[in-house]
Amino acid sequence: MTDIVNKLWGFCHTLRHDGIDYGDYIEQLTYLLFLKMADEKGIDIPVVEDKSYDWNSLKALSGVALTDHYGELLRVLRESKGILGDIFAQSMPRFNNPVNLKRLITMIDEEEWTELDVDVKAAAFEGLLEKAASEGKKGAGQYFTPRPLIQSIVRVMKPDPRVSPHFKICDPACGTGGFVIAAYQWLMEETGGALDRKDYARIRTKTYYGQDLVPRPRRLALMNLFLQGLEPKIYLGDAIYEADRGEKYDCILTNPPFGTRGANQAPDREDFTIETSNKQLNFVQHVLKVLKPGGRAAMVLPDNCLFEGKAGEVFEILMQDCNVHTVLRLPRGTFTPYSQGVKANVVFFQKGLPTKETWIFDARSNVPGVTKKERPLTPQHFTEFEQCYGDDPDGNSPRTDLGMEGRFRKFSLEDIKDRDYKLDITWIKDESLEEDLPEPDFLASEAITELEAVVDDLKDILQALEETGTLSDSAVG
Repeated sequence: MTDIVNKLWGFCHTLRHDGIDYGDYIEQLTYLLFLKMADEKGIDIPVVEDKSYDWNSLKALSGVALTDHYGELLRVLRESKGILGDIFAQSMPRFNNPVNLKRLITMIDEEEWTELDVDVKAAAFEGLLEKAASEGKKGAGQYFTPRPLIQSIVRVMKPDPRVSPHFKICDPACGTGGFVIAAYQWLMEETGGALDRKDYARIRTKTYYGQDLVPRPRRLALMNLFLQGLEPKIYLGDAIYEADRGEKYDCILTNPPFGTRGANQAPDREDFTIETSNKQLNFVQHVLKVLKPGGRAAMVLPDNCLFEGKAGEVFEILMQDCNVHTVLRLPRGTFTPYSQGVKANVVFFQKGLPTKETWIFDARSNVPGVTKKERPLTPQHFTEFEQCYGDDPDGNSPRTDLGMEGRFRKFSLEDIKDRDYKLDITWIKDESLEEDLPEPDFLASEAITELEAVVDDLKDILQALEETGTLSDSAVG
Protein backbone atom coordinates (compact mmCIF):
# COMPACT_ATOMS: atom_id res chain seq x y z
CA MET A 1 0.00 0.00 0.00
CA THR A 2 2.91 2.37 0.70
CA ASP A 3 4.15 2.07 -2.88
CA ILE A 4 0.65 2.77 -4.21
CA VAL A 5 0.26 5.80 -1.94
CA ASN A 6 3.64 7.14 -3.06
CA LYS A 7 2.60 6.72 -6.70
CA LEU A 8 -0.73 8.44 -6.12
CA TRP A 9 0.92 11.24 -4.11
CA GLY A 10 3.47 11.79 -6.86
CA PHE A 11 0.64 12.31 -9.31
CA CYS A 12 -0.92 14.81 -6.90
CA HIS A 13 2.04 17.12 -7.56
CA THR A 14 1.39 16.88 -11.28
CA LEU A 15 -2.25 17.80 -10.83
CA ARG A 16 -1.40 20.95 -8.91
CA HIS A 17 -0.31 22.41 -12.24
CA ASP A 18 -3.85 21.68 -13.44
CA GLY A 19 -5.29 23.74 -10.57
CA ILE A 20 -6.31 20.75 -8.42
CA ASP A 21 -5.30 20.94 -4.75
CA TYR A 22 -4.62 17.87 -2.64
CA GLY A 23 -8.12 17.86 -1.09
CA ASP A 24 -9.85 17.95 -4.47
CA TYR A 25 -7.47 15.32 -5.78
CA ILE A 26 -8.25 12.94 -2.91
CA GLU A 27 -11.95 13.48 -3.54
CA GLN A 28 -11.71 12.76 -7.28
CA LEU A 29 -9.48 9.78 -6.59
CA THR A 30 -12.08 8.21 -4.29
CA TYR A 31 -14.79 8.56 -6.96
CA LEU A 32 -12.62 6.70 -9.46
CA LEU A 33 -11.46 4.06 -6.98
CA PHE A 34 -15.07 3.40 -6.05
CA LEU A 35 -16.07 2.87 -9.69
CA LYS A 36 -13.10 0.55 -10.29
CA MET A 37 -13.81 -1.55 -7.19
CA ALA A 38 -17.52 -1.71 -7.98
CA ASP A 39 -16.53 -3.07 -11.39
CA GLU A 40 -14.23 -5.67 -9.79
CA LYS A 41 -17.03 -6.79 -7.48
CA GLY A 42 -19.61 -6.93 -10.26
CA ILE A 43 -21.79 -4.24 -8.67
CA ASP A 44 -24.10 -2.67 -11.24
CA ILE A 45 -23.94 1.07 -11.82
CA PRO A 46 -27.14 2.49 -13.32
CA VAL A 47 -27.64 2.58 -17.09
CA VAL A 48 -29.62 5.67 -18.14
CA GLU A 49 -31.28 5.77 -21.57
CA ASP A 50 -29.08 2.89 -22.75
CA LYS A 51 -25.92 4.79 -21.76
CA SER A 52 -23.45 3.32 -19.26
CA TYR A 53 -21.89 5.32 -16.44
CA ASP A 54 -19.50 2.70 -15.03
CA TRP A 55 -15.74 2.17 -14.97
CA ASN A 56 -15.55 0.65 -18.44
CA SER A 57 -17.38 3.62 -19.92
CA LEU A 58 -14.55 5.86 -18.66
CA LYS A 59 -11.76 3.54 -19.81
CA ALA A 60 -13.06 3.55 -23.37
CA LEU A 61 -12.71 7.31 -23.84
CA SER A 62 -9.98 9.93 -24.10
CA GLY A 63 -9.62 13.62 -24.85
CA VAL A 64 -12.51 16.03 -24.49
CA ALA A 65 -14.96 13.14 -24.84
CA LEU A 66 -13.54 11.69 -21.61
CA THR A 67 -13.86 14.86 -19.52
CA ASP A 68 -17.36 15.49 -20.90
CA HIS A 69 -18.47 11.95 -20.06
CA TYR A 70 -16.84 12.12 -16.59
CA GLY A 71 -18.81 15.26 -15.78
CA GLU A 72 -22.01 13.65 -17.04
CA LEU A 73 -21.26 10.49 -15.05
CA LEU A 74 -20.93 12.44 -11.80
CA ARG A 75 -24.18 14.30 -12.54
CA VAL A 76 -26.11 11.08 -13.20
CA LEU A 77 -24.78 9.39 -10.06
CA ARG A 78 -25.39 12.36 -7.75
CA GLU A 79 -28.99 12.48 -9.03
CA SER A 80 -29.47 8.75 -8.41
CA LYS A 81 -31.85 7.49 -5.75
CA GLY A 82 -30.66 5.84 -2.55
CA ILE A 83 -27.11 5.34 -1.38
CA LEU A 84 -25.44 6.08 -4.73
CA GLY A 85 -27.01 9.52 -4.66
CA ASP A 86 -25.66 10.01 -1.12
CA ILE A 87 -22.17 8.85 -2.13
CA PHE A 88 -21.95 11.22 -5.07
CA ALA A 89 -23.88 14.12 -3.51
CA GLN A 90 -22.42 17.49 -4.56
CA SER A 91 -19.79 15.73 -6.67
CA MET A 92 -18.26 17.93 -9.37
CA PRO A 93 -15.49 17.21 -11.89
CA ARG A 94 -12.20 18.98 -11.16
CA PHE A 95 -10.10 17.92 -14.16
CA ASN A 96 -9.40 20.59 -16.76
CA ASN A 97 -6.85 18.58 -18.72
CA PRO A 98 -8.19 15.28 -20.15
CA VAL A 99 -4.64 13.91 -20.34
CA ASN A 100 -4.36 14.02 -16.54
CA LEU A 101 -7.74 12.33 -16.05
CA LYS A 102 -6.81 9.59 -18.54
CA ARG A 103 -3.48 9.04 -16.82
CA LEU A 104 -5.12 8.65 -13.40
CA ILE A 105 -7.70 6.20 -14.81
CA THR A 106 -4.86 4.16 -16.34
CA MET A 107 -2.93 4.16 -13.03
CA ILE A 108 -5.98 2.94 -11.11
CA ASP A 109 -6.79 0.32 -13.74
CA GLU A 110 -3.34 -1.27 -13.31
CA GLU A 111 -4.27 -2.57 -9.83
CA GLU A 112 -6.79 -5.18 -8.70
CA TRP A 113 -7.88 -3.18 -5.67
CA THR A 114 -10.30 -5.66 -4.15
CA GLU A 115 -7.54 -8.28 -3.94
CA LEU A 116 -5.44 -6.10 -1.63
CA ASP A 117 -5.79 -7.13 2.01
CA VAL A 118 -6.52 -3.62 3.21
CA ASP A 119 -9.39 -1.18 3.37
CA VAL A 120 -8.16 0.32 0.11
CA LYS A 121 -9.87 3.68 -0.18
CA ALA A 122 -9.43 4.48 3.50
CA ALA A 123 -5.77 3.39 3.37
CA ALA A 124 -5.10 5.46 0.26
CA PHE A 125 -7.07 8.37 1.71
CA GLU A 126 -5.26 8.24 5.06
CA GLY A 127 -1.90 7.72 3.37
CA LEU A 128 -2.41 10.81 1.26
CA LEU A 129 -3.61 12.77 4.28
CA GLU A 130 -0.46 11.71 6.10
CA LYS A 131 1.66 12.95 3.21
CA ALA A 132 -0.22 16.24 3.29
CA ALA A 133 0.17 16.48 7.08
CA SER A 134 3.92 15.94 6.82
CA GLU A 135 4.09 18.94 4.47
CA GLY A 136 2.39 21.16 7.03
CA LYS A 137 -1.26 20.65 6.11
CA LYS A 138 -3.48 20.45 9.16
CA GLY A 139 -6.63 18.53 9.93
CA ALA A 140 -5.65 15.02 8.84
CA GLY A 141 -5.99 13.54 12.30
CA GLN A 142 -9.73 14.11 12.45
CA TYR A 143 -10.21 11.17 10.08
CA PHE A 144 -7.93 8.56 11.59
CA THR A 145 -8.17 5.91 14.28
CA PRO A 146 -5.49 3.18 14.08
CA ARG A 147 -6.87 -0.13 12.82
CA PRO A 148 -5.27 -2.28 15.58
CA LEU A 149 -7.05 -0.14 18.20
CA ILE A 150 -10.39 -0.26 16.37
CA GLN A 151 -10.18 -4.03 15.98
CA SER A 152 -9.29 -4.59 19.64
CA ILE A 153 -12.24 -2.47 20.78
CA VAL A 154 -14.57 -4.35 18.45
CA ARG A 155 -13.31 -7.75 19.66
CA VAL A 156 -14.17 -6.98 23.29
CA MET A 157 -17.43 -5.15 22.49
CA LYS A 158 -18.84 -7.94 20.28
CA PRO A 159 -21.33 -5.81 18.27
CA ASP A 160 -23.59 -8.73 17.25
CA PRO A 161 -26.86 -7.64 15.59
CA ARG A 162 -28.21 -11.22 15.66
CA VAL A 163 -29.08 -10.91 19.36
CA SER A 164 -32.08 -8.67 18.69
CA PRO A 165 -34.24 -7.82 15.65
CA HIS A 166 -33.82 -4.12 16.48
CA PHE A 167 -30.06 -4.06 17.22
CA LYS A 168 -28.37 -0.88 15.95
CA ILE A 169 -24.68 0.02 15.89
CA CYS A 170 -23.53 3.65 15.61
CA ASP A 171 -20.47 5.87 15.46
CA PRO A 172 -21.59 9.53 15.87
CA ALA A 173 -18.15 10.77 14.73
CA CYS A 174 -17.49 8.11 12.11
CA GLY A 175 -14.88 9.68 9.80
CA THR A 176 -14.21 7.18 7.01
CA GLY A 177 -16.26 4.54 8.84
CA GLY A 178 -13.48 2.52 10.48
CA PHE A 179 -15.47 1.41 13.53
CA VAL A 180 -18.62 0.59 11.55
CA ILE A 181 -16.70 -1.40 8.92
CA ALA A 182 -14.76 -3.29 11.61
CA ALA A 183 -18.03 -4.12 13.39
CA TYR A 184 -19.42 -5.65 10.19
CA GLN A 185 -16.17 -7.50 9.42
CA TRP A 186 -16.19 -8.93 12.96
CA LEU A 187 -19.71 -10.24 12.31
CA MET A 188 -18.58 -11.83 9.03
CA GLU A 189 -15.70 -13.56 10.82
CA GLU A 190 -18.02 -14.80 13.57
CA THR A 191 -20.52 -16.21 11.07
CA GLY A 192 -18.10 -17.30 8.37
CA GLY A 193 -19.96 -14.90 6.09
CA ALA A 194 -23.16 -16.95 6.33
CA LEU A 195 -26.07 -14.97 7.79
CA ASP A 196 -29.56 -16.40 8.19
CA ARG A 197 -31.84 -15.19 5.43
CA LYS A 198 -34.21 -13.71 8.01
CA ASP A 199 -31.39 -11.55 9.39
CA TYR A 200 -29.62 -10.57 6.17
CA ALA A 201 -31.93 -7.84 4.83
CA ARG A 202 -32.27 -6.17 8.24
CA ILE A 203 -28.53 -6.25 8.94
CA ARG A 204 -27.76 -4.93 5.46
CA THR A 205 -30.11 -1.92 5.65
CA LYS A 206 -31.15 -1.20 9.26
CA THR A 207 -28.18 -1.97 11.53
CA TYR A 208 -25.22 0.31 10.80
CA TYR A 209 -25.40 4.06 11.47
CA GLY A 210 -22.96 6.94 11.65
CA GLN A 211 -22.51 10.68 11.40
CA ASP A 212 -19.73 13.03 10.44
CA LEU A 213 -19.36 16.78 10.17
CA VAL A 214 -17.21 16.71 7.01
CA PRO A 215 -18.59 15.60 3.62
CA ARG A 216 -15.46 13.84 2.31
CA PRO A 217 -14.97 11.28 5.08
CA ARG A 218 -18.72 10.72 5.20
CA ARG A 219 -18.63 9.91 1.48
CA LEU A 220 -15.79 7.45 2.07
CA ALA A 221 -17.74 5.76 4.85
CA LEU A 222 -20.71 5.34 2.51
CA MET A 223 -18.47 3.99 -0.26
CA ASN A 224 -16.67 1.55 2.00
CA LEU A 225 -19.86 0.14 3.49
CA PHE A 226 -21.64 -0.01 0.12
CA LEU A 227 -18.76 -2.08 -1.27
CA GLN A 228 -19.21 -4.42 1.70
CA GLY A 229 -22.78 -4.99 0.52
CA LEU A 230 -24.37 -2.71 3.14
CA GLU A 231 -26.72 0.24 2.87
CA PRO A 232 -25.90 2.22 6.02
CA LYS A 233 -27.38 5.47 7.25
CA ILE A 234 -24.56 8.01 7.58
CA TYR A 235 -25.78 11.49 8.52
CA LEU A 236 -23.95 14.69 7.62
CA GLY A 237 -23.80 17.21 10.46
CA ASP A 238 -22.50 17.99 13.94
CA ALA A 239 -23.84 15.39 16.38
CA ILE A 240 -23.37 17.49 19.50
CA TYR A 241 -24.91 20.72 18.20
CA GLU A 242 -27.97 19.15 16.59
CA ALA A 243 -31.17 18.29 18.37
CA ASP A 244 -31.66 14.63 19.27
CA ARG A 245 -33.36 12.98 16.28
CA GLY A 246 -34.88 10.30 18.51
CA GLU A 247 -32.84 7.32 17.29
CA LYS A 248 -31.39 5.06 19.99
CA TYR A 249 -28.57 2.55 19.62
CA ASP A 250 -27.53 -0.72 21.24
CA CYS A 251 -23.79 -0.36 20.64
CA ILE A 252 -21.80 2.85 20.14
CA LEU A 253 -18.15 2.76 19.09
CA THR A 254 -16.54 6.16 18.59
CA ASN A 255 -13.47 8.35 18.63
CA PRO A 256 -14.73 11.97 18.78
CA PRO A 257 -12.37 14.52 17.21
CA PHE A 258 -9.65 15.80 19.55
CA GLY A 259 -8.95 19.44 20.24
CA THR A 260 -11.15 22.49 20.76
CA ARG A 261 -11.41 23.83 17.21
CA GLY A 262 -14.99 24.80 16.45
CA ALA A 263 -16.02 24.49 20.10
CA ASN A 264 -16.40 28.19 20.86
CA GLN A 265 -19.59 27.75 22.84
CA ALA A 266 -21.53 25.14 24.71
CA PRO A 267 -24.22 23.39 22.64
CA ASP A 268 -27.77 24.59 23.12
CA ARG A 269 -29.01 21.16 24.13
CA GLU A 270 -31.68 20.90 26.83
CA ASP A 271 -30.90 17.19 27.16
CA PHE A 272 -27.30 17.92 28.25
CA THR A 273 -27.01 18.15 32.03
CA ILE A 274 -23.56 19.77 32.21
CA GLU A 275 -22.87 22.91 30.18
CA THR A 276 -19.34 22.96 28.76
CA SER A 277 -17.59 23.97 25.54
CA ASN A 278 -15.37 20.86 25.67
CA LYS A 279 -16.27 18.84 22.56
CA GLN A 280 -15.30 15.45 23.92
CA LEU A 281 -17.23 15.89 27.17
CA ASN A 282 -20.25 16.93 25.11
CA PHE A 283 -19.84 13.78 23.04
CA VAL A 284 -19.94 11.78 26.28
CA GLN A 285 -23.27 13.44 27.12
CA HIS A 286 -24.54 12.84 23.57
CA VAL A 287 -23.66 9.15 23.68
CA LEU A 288 -25.36 8.84 27.07
CA LYS A 289 -28.56 10.28 25.56
CA VAL A 290 -28.66 8.17 22.37
CA LEU A 291 -27.67 4.85 23.98
CA LYS A 292 -30.55 2.46 24.65
CA PRO A 293 -31.07 1.17 28.22
CA GLY A 294 -28.85 -1.88 28.46
CA GLY A 295 -26.79 -0.64 25.51
CA ARG A 296 -23.00 -0.46 25.65
CA ALA A 297 -20.43 2.05 24.42
CA ALA A 298 -16.70 2.40 23.92
CA MET A 299 -15.31 5.93 23.53
CA VAL A 300 -11.77 7.12 22.81
CA LEU A 301 -11.09 10.22 24.94
CA PRO A 302 -7.91 12.28 25.47
CA ASP A 303 -6.42 12.43 28.97
CA ASN A 304 -7.70 15.94 29.65
CA CYS A 305 -11.28 14.62 29.46
CA LEU A 306 -10.56 12.56 32.57
CA PHE A 307 -9.30 15.43 34.72
CA GLU A 308 -10.16 18.93 33.43
CA GLY A 309 -12.67 21.22 35.16
CA LYS A 310 -16.04 19.82 34.05
CA ALA A 311 -14.83 16.24 33.59
CA GLY A 312 -15.72 15.23 37.15
CA GLU A 313 -19.25 16.64 36.79
CA VAL A 314 -19.84 14.81 33.49
CA PHE A 315 -18.51 11.51 34.81
CA GLU A 316 -20.54 11.83 38.00
CA ILE A 317 -23.69 11.99 35.85
CA LEU A 318 -22.41 9.19 33.63
CA MET A 319 -21.70 6.94 36.61
CA GLN A 320 -25.18 7.46 38.01
CA ASP A 321 -26.80 6.32 34.77
CA CYS A 322 -24.19 3.86 33.50
CA ASN A 323 -21.78 1.21 34.68
CA VAL A 324 -18.42 2.71 33.71
CA HIS A 325 -16.72 -0.62 34.14
CA THR A 326 -13.42 -0.29 32.25
CA VAL A 327 -10.85 2.31 31.22
CA LEU A 328 -7.93 1.48 28.90
CA ARG A 329 -4.94 3.86 29.05
CA LEU A 330 -3.50 3.80 25.54
CA PRO A 331 0.22 3.69 24.73
CA ARG A 332 2.03 6.95 24.06
CA GLY A 333 2.07 7.74 20.36
CA THR A 334 -1.04 5.66 19.56
CA PHE A 335 -2.19 8.31 17.08
CA THR A 336 1.18 8.73 15.37
CA PRO A 337 1.72 10.39 12.91
CA TYR A 338 -1.44 12.54 13.03
CA SER A 339 -1.66 13.52 16.70
CA GLN A 340 1.59 12.12 17.99
CA GLY A 341 1.63 13.83 21.36
CA VAL A 342 -1.97 13.12 22.34
CA LYS A 343 -2.36 10.78 25.30
CA ALA A 344 -5.70 9.03 25.25
CA ASN A 345 -7.91 6.37 26.77
CA VAL A 346 -10.85 4.17 25.89
CA VAL A 347 -13.79 4.37 28.29
CA PHE A 348 -16.25 1.43 28.27
CA PHE A 349 -19.71 1.66 29.83
CA GLN A 350 -23.18 0.11 29.85
CA LYS A 351 -26.33 2.18 30.29
CA GLY A 352 -28.94 1.33 32.92
CA LEU A 353 -26.86 0.34 35.94
CA PRO A 354 -24.97 2.68 38.27
CA THR A 355 -21.22 2.30 38.60
CA LYS A 356 -19.99 0.38 41.64
CA GLU A 357 -16.39 -0.11 40.57
CA THR A 358 -14.14 0.76 37.63
CA TRP A 359 -11.27 -1.35 36.31
CA ILE A 360 -8.33 0.46 34.72
CA PHE A 361 -5.81 -1.19 32.41
CA ASP A 362 -2.53 0.72 32.02
CA ALA A 363 -1.12 -0.03 28.55
CA ARG A 364 1.09 3.08 28.70
CA SER A 365 3.48 3.01 31.66
CA ASN A 366 6.88 1.50 30.84
CA VAL A 367 5.74 0.75 27.28
CA PRO A 368 8.00 2.22 24.55
CA GLY A 369 6.20 4.97 22.67
CA VAL A 370 4.63 4.09 19.34
CA THR A 371 6.41 5.32 16.20
CA LYS A 372 5.42 4.90 12.57
CA LYS A 373 8.39 2.81 11.45
CA GLU A 374 10.46 1.42 14.32
CA ARG A 375 7.64 0.64 16.80
CA PRO A 376 4.27 0.74 15.01
CA LEU A 377 1.03 0.01 16.84
CA THR A 378 0.18 -3.70 16.54
CA PRO A 379 -2.50 -6.07 17.90
CA GLN A 380 0.07 -7.26 20.47
CA HIS A 381 -0.23 -3.92 22.25
CA PHE A 382 -3.74 -4.98 23.33
CA THR A 383 -3.42 -8.74 23.82
CA GLU A 384 -3.10 -8.61 27.63
CA PHE A 385 -5.88 -6.02 27.88
CA GLU A 386 -8.30 -8.23 25.93
CA GLN A 387 -7.48 -11.18 28.19
CA CYS A 388 -8.09 -9.07 31.30
CA TYR A 389 -11.32 -7.59 29.88
CA GLY A 390 -12.83 -11.06 29.45
CA ASP A 391 -15.49 -12.52 27.17
CA ASP A 392 -18.48 -10.53 28.44
CA PRO A 393 -18.84 -7.36 26.31
CA ASP A 394 -20.63 -5.61 29.21
CA GLY A 395 -17.58 -6.03 31.44
CA ASN A 396 -19.10 -8.67 33.74
CA SER A 397 -16.50 -11.41 33.27
CA PRO A 398 -14.58 -12.55 36.38
CA ARG A 399 -11.55 -10.28 36.82
CA THR A 400 -8.41 -10.25 38.94
CA ASP A 401 -6.82 -7.14 40.44
CA LEU A 402 -3.13 -7.51 39.56
CA GLY A 403 -1.96 -5.19 42.36
CA MET A 404 0.50 -2.32 42.42
CA GLU A 405 2.93 -4.08 40.08
CA GLY A 406 0.30 -5.17 37.58
CA ARG A 407 -1.42 -3.36 34.74
CA PHE A 408 -5.06 -4.12 35.70
CA ARG A 409 -6.58 -2.74 38.88
CA LYS A 410 -9.99 -2.20 40.44
CA PHE A 411 -11.16 1.09 41.97
CA SER A 412 -14.34 1.34 43.98
CA LEU A 413 -16.90 4.08 43.50
CA GLU A 414 -15.75 5.52 46.85
CA ASP A 415 -12.18 5.73 45.50
CA ILE A 416 -13.47 7.59 42.45
CA LYS A 417 -15.70 9.90 44.50
CA ASP A 418 -12.65 10.83 46.59
CA ARG A 419 -11.02 11.97 43.35
CA ASP A 420 -14.09 14.07 42.40
CA TYR A 421 -14.99 11.50 39.73
CA LYS A 422 -11.79 12.16 37.80
CA LEU A 423 -10.41 8.97 36.26
CA ASP A 424 -6.81 9.97 35.53
CA ILE A 425 -5.60 7.30 37.98
CA THR A 426 -2.06 5.91 37.79
CA TRP A 427 -0.12 3.59 40.09
CA ILE A 428 2.82 2.24 38.07
CA LYS A 429 6.00 4.32 38.21
CA ASP A 430 6.71 5.11 34.57
CA GLU A 431 10.47 4.65 34.34
CA SER A 432 10.47 4.77 30.54
CA LEU A 433 9.94 8.53 30.61
CA GLU A 434 13.01 8.98 32.79
CA GLU A 435 15.21 6.84 30.54
CA ASP A 436 13.85 7.98 27.17
CA LEU A 437 12.81 11.62 27.07
CA PRO A 438 10.13 12.16 24.43
CA GLU A 439 10.91 14.05 21.24
CA PRO A 440 10.38 17.85 21.32
CA ASP A 441 7.34 17.64 18.99
CA PHE A 442 5.75 15.10 21.35
CA LEU A 443 6.32 17.41 24.34
CA ALA A 444 5.02 20.42 22.41
CA SER A 445 1.87 18.56 21.36
CA GLU A 446 1.33 17.38 24.92
CA ALA A 447 1.67 20.98 26.15
CA ILE A 448 -0.90 22.13 23.57
CA THR A 449 -3.35 19.50 24.84
CA GLU A 450 -2.90 20.76 28.41
CA LEU A 451 -3.31 24.38 27.30
CA GLU A 452 -6.49 23.54 25.39
CA ALA A 453 -7.93 22.12 28.61
CA VAL A 454 -7.05 25.36 30.43
CA VAL A 455 -8.63 27.42 27.63
CA ASP A 456 -11.83 25.36 27.96
CA ASP A 457 -11.93 26.08 31.68
CA LEU A 458 -11.37 29.80 31.08
CA LYS A 459 -14.19 29.87 28.51
CA ASP A 460 -16.53 28.27 31.04
CA ILE A 461 -15.52 30.80 33.70
CA LEU A 462 -15.94 33.71 31.28
CA GLN A 463 -19.37 32.48 30.23
CA ALA A 464 -20.45 32.08 33.86
CA LEU A 465 -19.28 35.62 34.67
CA GLU A 466 -21.14 37.01 31.65
CA GLU A 467 -24.33 35.21 32.65
CA THR A 468 -24.19 36.54 36.21
CA GLY A 469 -23.46 40.05 34.96
CA THR A 470 -20.15 40.22 36.85
CA LEU A 471 -18.35 41.51 33.76
CA SER A 472 -19.33 44.84 32.27
CA ASP A 473 -19.81 45.16 28.53
CA SER A 474 -16.57 47.08 28.24
CA ALA A 475 -14.65 44.45 30.18
CA VAL A 476 -16.01 41.67 28.01
CA GLY A 477 -15.03 43.59 24.90
